[in-house]
Amino acid sequence: MLQQADGHGSGSDAHGGEALREGLQEFLGGEASLQQLDDLTKVNPVTLETVLRCLQARYMADTFYTNAGCTLVALNPFKPVPQLYSPELMREYHAASQPQTLKPHIFTVGEQTYRNVRSLIEPVNQSIVVSGESGAGKTWTSRCLMKFYAMVAASPTSWESHKVAERIEQRILNSNPIMEAFGNACTLRNNNSSRFGKFIQLQLNGAQQMTGAAVQTYLLEKTRVACQAPSERNFHIFYQIYKGARADERVQWRLPEGAAFSWLPHPERTLEEDCFEVTREAMLHLGIDAPTQNNIFQALAGLLHLGNTRFADSGNEAQPCPLVDDAQCQGSVGTSALLLGLPEDHLLETLRIRTIRAGRDQQVFRKPCSQAECDTRRDCLAKLVYARLFDWLVSVINSSICATPDSWTTFIGLLDVYGFESFPNNSLEQLCINYANEKLQQHFVAHYLRAQQEEYAVEGLAWSFVSYQDNQPCLDLIEGSPVSICSLLNEECRLNRPSSAAQLQTRIESALTGRPRLGRDRLSPEPSFTVLHYAGPVRYSTAGLVEKNKDPVPLELTRLLQQSQDPLLKVLFPADPEEKSQEEPSGQNRAPVLTVVSKFKASLEQLLQVLHSTTPHYIRCIKPNSQAQVQIFHREEVLSQLEACGLVETIHISAAGFPIRVSHRNFLERYKLLRRLRPATTPGPHGPCPAGGQSAPRAPGRLCCCFSSAASPLATAVSREALGS
Repeated sequence: MLQQADGHGSGSDAHGGEALREGLQEFLGGEASLQQLDDLTKVNPVTLETVLRCLQARYMADTFYTNAGCTLVALNPFKPVPQLYSPELMREYHAASQPQTLKPHIFTVGEQTYRNVRSLIEPVNQSIVVSGESGAGKTWTSRCLMKFYAMVAASPTSWESHKVAERIEQRILNSNPIMEAFGNACTLRNNNSSRFGKFIQLQLNGAQQMTGAAVQTYLLEKTRVACQAPSERNFHIFYQIYKGARADERVQWRLPEGAAFSWLPHPERTLEEDCFEVTREAMLHLGIDAPTQNNIFQALAGLLHLGNTRFADSGNEAQPCPLVDDAQCQGSVGTSALLLGLPEDHLLETLRIRTIRAGRDQQVFRKPCSQAECDTRRDCLAKLVYARLFDWLVSVINSSICATPDSWTTFIGLLDVYGFESFPNNSLEQLCINYANEKLQQHFVAHYLRAQQEEYAVEGLAWSFVSYQDNQPCLDLIEGSPVSICSLLNEECRLNRPSSAAQLQTRIESALTGRPRLGRDRLSPEPSFTVLHYAGPVRYSTAGLVEKNKDPVPLELTRLLQQSQDPLLKVLFPADPEEKSQEEPSGQNRAPVLTVVSKFKASLEQLLQVLHSTTPHYIRCIKPNSQAQVQIFHREEVLSQLEACGLVETIHISAAGFPIRVSHRNFLERYKLLRRLRPATTPGPHGPCPAGGQSAPRAPGRLCCCFSSAASPLATAVSREALGS
C-alpha cells in the first residue's frame, strides 16, 4: 500500500511509522535493482530518500531519464552521449506502437505530444514545459526535441512536398545556433546559459506535417552587453567575431589580434559555443546574406570599441567630462563612430551633453553630464543597439520559418525559459527570471497537483488528498494586488522622485510587512530584501532597481542613431517624422511609464494564456552538481531541486491516482463499436435499457472511466489502446 504524503493510512501512527522504516530499509537494501526502476511511481515507499537513491543509482549507470508520473526527470550527463540522440533512436520511438513501453526519454514525450495532435477525435494543441535551474540542460533538451519533431513531422509523400518540408526543417533547426549566439552567454553556472526566454511554436497542417514555426522571446538580458559579473562573459557572438574573423575582416572591423576590450572579459577561454562558422552558415540558410552579416558584425565590433570609451571627472559641472587621457580610449570613440556610421563629434556630444526643455516656451538648455551620467549614456546606447538587433533577428527568423495562417491547424509549443537564479548579487534581471519560474511552477501546481485531485473529488472517486507546497503566497508578494513588489517599483517610476536604495528597502519592508514570503538579511552590508521562493531564498539588492525598471532611453540617443549612415542601423532606427515634434514631457503632461516589470508581466500573462489552451507536458531538468563534472552526484544539491519542484508530491498523486483519464464523449466515440457487438442483456433491476440499445446518458462529468492498477483485463486493454493511439 502506498504511503500517502499527508500521512493518511491504516493503523496507529507508531505502527505506520515502523512499517515505513522497515519498508525503507528493505527498499534501499536492493541497491542493484534501483537502477532498473524507470518510473519513480514504482518506488515504495515514496520518500525523498528513496527517490534520491533511485536517481543516483540510475545516473551512475549512465541512465539519465526517469519517469515520475506525469513528469520526465532529465539528469544532465555533462558529457556527450551521441547514441542517445541519434536519428535511428528517433525513428525507433516514432515507429513504436507504444512508445511508453520503451525506456524513458525526451523522445517519448515528443512522440506522445505528436500522437495527441494526430488524434482523430478533437486534436488539441500541445505544449512541453522544460524547466530547471540554470545549467540543468534545458537548452539542449529543447534543441533535441526540435530535431525530433523536424524528423517525424517532415515525411510527405511527393518529392516536391518533401523538398519543401526539408527546407522548412532546415530553417527551423538553423534558428537555434543564431538565437544561442546572440542570446546565450557563459555564466557562473552554465557555459551556454540562455539569457532570454523563448516559446517556439511548431506549426502542423491537417496531415501532421510541419509547415512552419514561430518564435516568441521574453526579456533579453541586454544589460550583459555593457556589464558582466565577475568570472562571466558577454554574449557568445562577441567572442565568435573576435576569434573567428578572417584577416581582411579584422582590418575592416578594427579587431587586431590580441586587442583588449572592456566588454569582452575572459577571451582566453575556449568554448564549443565560440564557433563563428556555424552561426554564419545558419544565417545564410535563413536568408541573411553576406553583406547584411558584415553590417551586423561591424556594428557589434563598434559596440566593443564603444566599451573602451571612458570618461574622467571634469571637476567643473559647467564643463563636459573629458575622455580619459589614454591612447586606447582616445582612439576608441572615433573607431566606434566609424563602425556605427556616426559622426564622431556628434557621438561624443550626445554622450556628454544633456538637452533639457523647460518653461512655458519649452526653452532648450544644454547641460553637461556628470561622469556617472556619461557612463550610463554610453551603456544605454550599446544596450539599445543590441536589443533592436536581437528583435530584428527574431523577426527575420520568423519571416523565414513562419507558415501562413491557412496552412496549419495545430501546433506543439516548446517553452525554454531561464532557470531559477541566485547569485551573490541579484537585481531586477534575477527578480524577473525568478518571477517567471514562480508563474510556471504555479501553472504546474494548478494544472496537475491541485486540479487533478479536485477532479477526482468532483467525480466522486475515493481519494485521500495529497498535500503539496503551493507557491501562491510568493506570487502574491511579487505581483499581487493592491500592494506588491512590482506595484511598489512601478509607483516609484511613476512618481519619478529621488529615491535611495535604503529608502526603497524601507518602503518595501513597511508596505509588505507580515507577508510570509518576505525576508530580510540583517547582516547584509547593503540595502536589500529577501524573497523566499519555492526553489529557495534569494536576496535582491535595491540599488539601481528603480532605474533598471524605468529603462530610460534619452531621446538624443535615438535621434543620434537615426542619423547613422550604416545600412543596418538605418533599418533598426528608421527616421520617424512624428518624433521630431515629440519632446521630453514634464510635470502633468508626462505619459504613464511603461516599465520593464509591466511589459514582462504582460508578456508572461500572454504566455500562460497560450499554455492554458494546450495540453501541457513537463520535463524537469536536474543538475547533478554545480561544477558540471561527469559522474558526480551531489545529493544535497539534487535534493534541493527535488524539493523545490514538488517531485515527491507529483509521484504520490501519479502512483495513487488513475493514469488513464478519458472524457465521456471521446470514450463513446472511440469504442462505440464494442457497444454494437455486445450481446443482448436482460433489463436489470434499475429498469430497461433505452430504445435502440443505447446507454442512458451519463450525468455531467469529465471522466468516463478511471482505470487503476487493479482494473479488469478488458478495461486495462481498452485503456491501453486509448493511450497508445
